[in-house]
Amino acid sequence: MSSWLGGLGSGLGQSLGQVGGSLASLTGQISNFTKDMLMEGTEEVEAELPNARRKEIEAIHAILRSENERLKKLCTDLEEKHEASELQIKQQSTIYRNQLQQKEVEISHLKARQIALQDQVLKLQSAAQSVNSGAGRVPAAPASSSFGYGISRHAAAFHDDDMDFGDIISSQQEINRLSNEVSRLESEVGHWRHIAQTSKPQGSNSSDQSEICKLQSIIKELKQNRSQEIDDHQHEMSVLQNAHQQKLTEISRRHREELSDYEERIEELEKLLQQGGSGIAVTDHLKIHEMQKTIQDLQTEKVASTKKIEELEDKIKDINTKLSSAENDRDVLKKEQERLHVENRQITEECENLKQEYSKLQPDAVRQGDAVTGREGILSQGASVQEEVLKLQRALSDAENEIMRLSILNQDNNLTEDNLKLKMHVEILEKEKSLLSQEKEELQASLLKLNNEYEVIKSTAGRDMDLDSTLHTLRLTLEAKEQELSQSLTEKETLLAELEELDRQNQEATQHVILMKDQLSKQQNEEDNIISKLKKDLNDEKKRVHQLEVDKRNMTKELDVQKEKLVQSELVLNDLHLAKQKLEDKVEDLVDQLNKSQKSNLNMQKENFGLKEHIKQNEEELSRVRDELTQSLNRDSGSDFKVDLLKEREAEVRSLKQSLSEIEQLNDNLNKVAFDLKMENEKLALACEDVRRQLEESIAGSNQISLERNTIVEVLKMEKGQLEAELSRAEERRLEEANKYEQMIKELSKARDVSTSALQLEQQQLKLSQEKDFEIAELKKNLEQMDTDCKETKAILSSSLEERKQLTQLLSEKEIFIEKLKERGSELQEELDKHTEALRKNEVLKQTIEEKDRSLGSMKEENNHLKEELERLRDQQSRAAPVAEPKPLDSVTELESEVLQLNVIKGNLEEEIKHHQKVIEDQNQSKLQLLQSLEEQKKELDEFKCQHEQMTVTHTQLFLEKDEEIRNLHKTIEHIKTQLHEERQDVQTENSDLFQETKVRSLNIENGGEKHDLSKAETERLVKGIKERELEIKLLNEKNISLTKQIDQLSKDEVGKLTQIIQQKDVEIQALHARISSASYAQDVVYLQQQLQAYAMEREQVLAVLSEKTRENSQLKTEYHKMMDIVAAKEAALVKLQDENKKLAARSEGGGQDMFRETVQNLSRIIREKDIEIDALSQKCQTLLTVLQTSSTGNEVGGVNSNQFEELLQERDKLKQQVKKMEEWKQQVMTTVQNMQHESAQLQEELHQLQAQVLVDSDNNSKLQVDYTGLIQSYEQNETKLKSFGQELAQVQHSIGQLCNTKDLLLGKLDIISPQLSSGSSLSSQSAESLRTVKPDPSSEASTRELEELRKSLQEKDATIKTLQENNHRLSDSIAASSELERKEHEQTDSEIKQLKEKQDVLQKSLKEKDLLIKAKSDQLLSLNENFTNKVNENELLRQAVTNLKERILILEMDICKLKEENEKIVETTREKEMEYQALQETNMKFSMMLREKEFECHSMKEKALAFEQLLKEKEQGKTGELNQLLNAVKSMQEKTVKFQQERDQVMLALKQKQMENTALQNEVQHLRDKELRLNQELERLRNHLLESEDSYTREALAAEDREAKLRKKVTVLEEKLISSSNAMENASHQASLQVESLQEQLNVVSKQRDETSLQLSVSREQVKQYALSLSNLQMVLEHFQQEEKAMYSAELEKHKQLVAEWKKKAEHLEGKLMSLQERFDEANAALDSASRLTEQLDLKEEQIEELKKQNELRQEMLDDVQKKLMNLVNSTEGKVDKVLMRNLFVGHFHTPKHQRHEVLRLMGSVLGIKREEMEQLLHEDQGGVTRWMTGWLGGGSKSVPNTPLRPNQQSVLNSSFSELFVKFLETESHPSVPPPKLSVHDLKPLDSPGRRKAVINAPESFKDGTESRSGRRTDVNPFLAPRSAAVPLMNPAGLGPGGPGHLLLKPISDVLPTFTPLPVSPDNSAGVVLKDLLKQ
Repeated sequence: MSSWLGGLGSGLGQSLGQVGGSLASLTGQISNFTKDMLMEGTEEVEAELPNARRKEIEAIHAILRSENERLKKLCTDLEEKHEASELQIKQQSTIYRNQLQQKEVEISHLKARQIALQDQVLKLQSAAQSVNSGAGRVPAAPASSSFGYGISRHAAAFHDDDMDFGDIISSQQEINRLSNEVSRLESEVGHWRHIAQTSKPQGSNSSDQSEICKLQSIIKELKQNRSQEIDDHQHEMSVLQNAHQQKLTEISRRHREELSDYEERIEELEKLLQQGGSGIAVTDHLKIHEMQKTIQDLQTEKVASTKKIEELEDKIKDINTKLSSAENDRDVLKKEQERLHVENRQITEECENLKQEYSKLQPDAVRQGDAVTGREGILSQGASVQEEVLKLQRALSDAENEIMRLSILNQDNNLTEDNLKLKMHVEILEKEKSLLSQEKEELQASLLKLNNEYEVIKSTAGRDMDLDSTLHTLRLTLEAKEQELSQSLTEKETLLAELEELDRQNQEATQHVILMKDQLSKQQNEEDNIISKLKKDLNDEKKRVHQLEVDKRNMTKELDVQKEKLVQSELVLNDLHLAKQKLEDKVEDLVDQLNKSQKSNLNMQKENFGLKEHIKQNEEELSRVRDELTQSLNRDSGSDFKVDLLKEREAEVRSLKQSLSEIEQLNDNLNKVAFDLKMENEKLALACEDVRRQLEESIAGSNQISLERNTIVEVLKMEKGQLEAELSRAEERRLEEANKYEQMIKELSKARDVSTSALQLEQQQLKLSQEKDFEIAELKKNLEQMDTDCKETKAILSSSLEERKQLTQLLSEKEIFIEKLKERGSELQEELDKHTEALRKNEVLKQTIEEKDRSLGSMKEENNHLKEELERLRDQQSRAAPVAEPKPLDSVTELESEVLQLNVIKGNLEEEIKHHQKVIEDQNQSKLQLLQSLEEQKKELDEFKCQHEQMTVTHTQLFLEKDEEIRNLHKTIEHIKTQLHEERQDVQTENSDLFQETKVRSLNIENGGEKHDLSKAETERLVKGIKERELEIKLLNEKNISLTKQIDQLSKDEVGKLTQIIQQKDVEIQALHARISSASYAQDVVYLQQQLQAYAMEREQVLAVLSEKTRENSQLKTEYHKMMDIVAAKEAALVKLQDENKKLAARSEGGGQDMFRETVQNLSRIIREKDIEIDALSQKCQTLLTVLQTSSTGNEVGGVNSNQFEELLQERDKLKQQVKKMEEWKQQVMTTVQNMQHESAQLQEELHQLQAQVLVDSDNNSKLQVDYTGLIQSYEQNETKLKSFGQELAQVQHSIGQLCNTKDLLLGKLDIISPQLSSGSSLSSQSAESLRTVKPDPSSEASTRELEELRKSLQEKDATIKTLQENNHRLSDSIAASSELERKEHEQTDSEIKQLKEKQDVLQKSLKEKDLLIKAKSDQLLSLNENFTNKVNENELLRQAVTNLKERILILEMDICKLKEENEKIVETTREKEMEYQALQETNMKFSMMLREKEFECHSMKEKALAFEQLLKEKEQGKTGELNQLLNAVKSMQEKTVKFQQERDQVMLALKQKQMENTALQNEVQHLRDKELRLNQELERLRNHLLESEDSYTREALAAEDREAKLRKKVTVLEEKLISSSNAMENASHQASLQVESLQEQLNVVSKQRDETSLQLSVSREQVKQYALSLSNLQMVLEHFQQEEKAMYSAELEKHKQLVAEWKKKAEHLEGKLMSLQERFDEANAALDSASRLTEQLDLKEEQIEELKKQNELRQEMLDDVQKKLMNLVNSTEGKVDKVLMRNLFVGHFHTPKHQRHEVLRLMGSVLGIKREEMEQLLHEDQGGVTRWMTGWLGGGSKSVPNTPLRPNQQSVLNSSFSELFVKFLETESHPSVPPPKLSVHDLKPLDSPGRRKAVINAPESFKDGTESRSGRRTDVNPFLAPRSAAVPLMNPAGLGPGGPGHLLLKPISDVLPTFTPLPVSPDNSAGVVLKDLLKQ
């Protein structure tokens, strides 16, 4: 009852909770939506003005209304759906209830079985516990959970229904966990498999790929299986849930029924209690106390369970911490990897430092080389030093390489250390992972325990609560009943009211129960949440564990990669060690060379120092000489000699400098050349190594090919031997048969001779007796009978002869075949010998190539040396004297000729190399062709074998049949009846098979040579041809059918004739019997002999006819063979054509269509030949028909023999076999076609790869060509530059020549001037002396005057001379300077020219080097392409070998896998048995517990029944009985408590079982680890096995060679055997003669049997007739049925087709409709979306419009106010003339100057309202009128006015100025009388605000300039305009735009203020103009 109450409570709680939850979710959604909407509304309302808010709220209100309506619709829809779902659930529940009832029936059956098993299991359990109590936990049931779960589910029907759903969940969790574990194990297995595959040796890439593909397929299958399992589990879950719901409904129904029963019982008890008294309170209190204690115990247990949950949470936290630590470890590993990278970087930096040191050392070496070239006399030493420098550089480069290698070694060592560390880390991680997995499993186990405990606690709590509720109700009822008892004595009428009160109290109790249930459901939900959280944590941990596993896999992959790298590094290490040893030797040599070079360097340094000192001394001497020269120049002008010396010295110095620079350049060039040579040497060395590798690979490939060839040859020889043996046997048999037949013929001829002689004798005797004529007539009939027999024997003989001929022909064909095979074998051997010779030549050529390469290298070195020597010789030539020129020239010419010869040799060598490479390629191709031909021959041999075997089989069958034919003639006569029907069907296949046989032969001959040559298209065409042949064969079959029908008719006629003959013979036999009895026997004998003679004659005639027919047949056969030979010749021609086609295809790829045409033509030829063959065969058929007809017509009373039927049957069998052969061949052709397609696909892929490589090569070539063209262009540019430089040089030389000419002219002039001066001085001295000697004469005065004049003139001349001398000095100085400049220029130009020349030389050299490089590259490209082709061929061979090895490995792996699976199956079966045993134990335990509980319940029920009976009895007795009853109830309650304790004990037992399961799981984990270890061991074993297989492969190769020798020996033995077999043949022929004799005896026996069969024929004839009639009837009926069926089927088919067509049309129509509807729907949706968007936008626009309208209204009101005020102002001001204004104007008129007074008058006129024109007229009419009058009247005023406007704060000097007065007037006017319009504070700006100032500052410059020009000095404001502008700033002037002018008057006005007209300032700054402008407006 408690369980039912609990179930109902939980069900109600769940349903109420669901309903409440749904309602809460709905209300929550609505409330959230309204909140959101309100929030949005409030935000929008706050943002906008208060007027807009109302509309927004209204819009929101409308939206909310629509939303509410939508939600209402949703609710209605949901309610409808709910009702529909309830109906569905009801239907499903009915189905499930029926199923449940069936299941309960099954459970009852199972219970019966379980009870039987229980006792046995208990016995077993006790025995097991007694044997080993300790070891019982180890095999604790791993499957107990699942099995127990099943039992608990079954038990739930009569136990706790509450526990059912929990069990389902737990079982589902376990299923999921197990599936996860299975998937994890599968992934681990796949991972280990992958590792095993990756650990295989190199070369198994393709196998890895295939295995990966297989694994992927397996993974896919597993995934599919897993998904199926998951679906099944989900399906089961749904089924179980439905079942659970049904159970709940059933329980609730039962509960209601029980409640009603209990209510009735309670009413009965109440009635009883009314009668009885009270006094039971004390016992109730005791019971309550006990119940409270039990509740406290349960609460303590609950607390303990919560503590356990907390402990579990702590464990989870610990696991999380461990996970974080694992992640930290992973980070540490990453850091270590980064550290490794850093170390690598350090090593690279060290390498770079070393390179820098080398680069530092290099300039020192260069400097040393430069120092070496310091002197001219040390050229020979310089050359040696250069060589040493080169050696030093090489040594340095070697040292660098060594350093690099050492650094690489260090890196490798570091890598190995890091790998070890990584391995250690990985092992640690794996250990941690295993620990984590253990902890995880423990956690899972503990979780399961907690779940069980929780469920137990739940159930107990539920029961306690139910008990409390029942107690409470009982208390209430007791109190009520006490009150009723007290009232019952007084009033019986109040019973009804009290009953109502009881009802109310009952309702309250039920409400209380419901409340308690709600509380329980809440607690349950909370605990469910906790459990879900724990589950989430667990899932997270699982994910983390999975991530760790993934990381582990990645780490393992990385480990594998690093292992591979380690292996590679070890190989590299070995190579490095070898290289290191070589380098050490080199280093020692280099050290010696270094020591030598250091010594020579020291000497060179010393010499350099000496040279430097010498140079210094020379320079000092030079400087001294220069000083002296300058001094001498200053001293004397005529020191030309010293100048020449200086020039010579300078020239020498220059030449020395030039030589130094040249030597330096030479040194640089030499260094470059040395470096280039080094590079070339390195390249050559690499190329040599590549060539060696290729040679080794090609040698290995050739060895493999030779081995394969040897094996193939051995196989062929074996097969040849077998064929020869079989042929010898066949020949022996043939000879034996021939001998037999010959003896037979001889004996028959003898017998014939004897019979003829005897008959002649007897005839002579019988001629006398004419009485026997009647008897002769009778015996004639007998003779006819004998005739038939004779014909039969003739037929037998003819058939045997034909067969013999066939055999002879076959044997001849076989002999021809054997001869062909022998020829082919000899040809193959010759080809093999040729190829071996070619291989030898190849090897010799390779050796020669290597030698040539070496010689090339040496020649190149010599060439370089010669080049260096040439350069040196050229230098020497340039420096040497002209006398010693011819010798170096000769040497140079010789060297050049040698160089040319060497180049020619080099070209020849290169051509030879190319030729050899081509030869190698050709040989490789020939090898491939040989292989193909060998394969084809193999296939042909196989076909011949098959044919031979079939022939032997047919021969044996024929011999057996020939033996059996003689015995079994009577049997065949019986079978004729059945065969007549069968022949119609069988004969159809005969002719087709004949043609197919011929076709097989022809096609075999064709395909023998063409299978591998045909392309895809050709194969397809062959298939088409075959189809056409098949069609022709069908046609021939139809012809055969018609022939067979004719034969059938003939056979029927012949059967009729036979029957007639038999009847006649019967009559004759009867007559003979009568005659024998009556007449004498001798006469009969004579008559018979005569008849025999006649028959012999006829027989001879028949034999002659037969021989003619056989001749014709033989002629036809010879013609057929000729045709076949022609076909074979044509096929050979075809093969040749195909070969030519192949060659053509190789030459040009574009000629593929021609190939196809040729193949088509060839095929058409073959088809024609086939047609010819078919015609020949059809002719044969016709001849056979004619033979048959002649045989039937020639022998008028003859018939078809049974032997012919048997022959036909045999032929049918043969043809069937041939058909089978044809089918097999067809399948082979199909397979070959498929293989060809696959191969073509592979070839296409390879072609694509090759094309890609070719493209890459072409790209590289194009790049090189581009570089080459660039170089050529640069060369051309340099040439053009050189030309331009040459032109400049010529110009410079020309200018130098001009300068030299000018210099010479100047020097000549100087020479002319100096002698004149000297002569003049001498004359003057002489004249002076003469003057002194002359005495003074009287004419002295005149002379003195003249003298004075002369002196003056002399003095003047002296002054001129001095000036000239000074000029001369200046000119000489300038000439010297110019000459020095010219020299410097010369030197510069010379040096530039030399540099250019050197550059040109360098460029030419670089060009040559580039050309050489390009050539080398092109050669390398060619060699690479050739190598590539070779490697491709080798790869194919290697692939084949690899595939064979893979197949072997796969087979081995399959075997291993099978063994493993068997082992695992055995282990699993053992485990399953253990699990079953444990599960049985547990189930027995549970059943025992259940039984006890049920017994206990039965006892309690019985006690209750007794108690109730006692109560009924004691009702009569009184209150004492009631007390006893209550005591009994108390006892029952105590018993219930005991039962609860027992249940708790059961829970404890279940916990123990769970612990046992956990231990079992741990054991399983250990088992898995052991498995992993085993797998690792197997991996290692597989690796060893691979190594062993490789060793065995090598051994097999050696063994194959041994086998070859053995086979050769065997061939010799077989040849000896052949000789012996020929002897054996002769013996066999002797035996055949004996067999012929035995055959004759058998013939006699057959003749007796023939007589017997004649009797049987008569019987069989009648049966045949009956059968024929029945057959015809049956055929008619069958045909009728078939016609009807066909008609039916056709009619139905048409109907179905029509229906299908209609349905298709309908479907298409519907689809069209659907599409259109869908489009409409999409358009409607789009329109709706756009409409919704438009409505939203419209709403927004309307709101904006309304806001703008309101603003417009406000502005309009403002404008109206302003306009009104303006109108008032205008009205008030209009028509009034201000006196003060007029006065001021009048006074101002007199103050203004006279020439401006008319302007003042105009102003006054404008104020008074006079027009401008009238004013001007007045002024023009009389200028004196007004003005004169005014001036005369007021007197003269001030004539001048100040130009500068005054500021307001300044006091004007002229107080009475008009402008000042006007300013004052304006000031007064600026204060308006009418108040201004009121403005908002925001719109007004202060006058001096920054905005305004900025406006002034930012005014455009043009405007400022204008204002400046107007105002004269300042840009400030006019003072008389300032107040107005300050008060009211005016609007923007129209011309200036928004920037605004800087003037205050023209600043922008605010939007609200009224605008006034602007006041611009005129260029004149006078006040009058301003006023005039003002008044104008």
